[in-house]
Amino acid sequence: METQTLYIKNMVCPRCIKVVNDELHKFGLNVVKVELGEAIIEVNNKPLNIDEIKKSLEINGFELLDNKQGKLVEKIKTLIIEKIQNGKPGSLEKFNFSKYLSENLNITYQYISHLFSSLEDKTIEKFIISQKIEKVKELLVYDELTLSEIAYNLGYSSVQHLSNQFKQITGFTPSHYKNLKNKKRIPLDKV
Repeated sequence: METQTLYIKNMVCPRCIKVVNDELHKFGLNVVKVELGEAIIEVNNKPLNIDEIKKSLEINGFELLDNKQGKLVEKIKTLIIEKIQNGKPGSLEKFNFSKYLSENLNITYQYISHLFSSLEDKTIEKFIISQKIEKVKELLVYDELTLSEIAYNLGYSSVQHLSNQFKQITGFTPSHYKNLKNKKRIPLDKV
């Protein structure tokens, strides 16, 4: 079985994996595996209609990558997202993302950082912060952890540090954001 890997930009969550998987199946492709940033498909004698696949993915907010540098930037994003989303409580405390990325990609961090900034118009540090804030939003809505536990789980030095960064990115304090989200929820007995 011969396979081909498609590198896909803007995949950030499990829902993205499902959407990409569904779209590729619509083309009658035998999808071996889909994960953040890439899809592995079986290649048979039938030629791939890359332009149609590209259009289908773009309609859903994704972009099919065809250059090495773009693929590398997506791999960087995937490593960061997976670490933040799947990290064990406290595992991000004093975590060294530069070392982690450099070791996983076997490339100097200086090159990784420069490439990322030039293609994304933001630094890796700002991307990490934005992903942490997305995780904080998710955890606030779940309402299972205190702000102190969230800060610890995501490697913040204090609740104040998390709160300041959250407000800087979202414009809201964590408690205000949580209250806004709670007001939008409809109780089950009202449905």
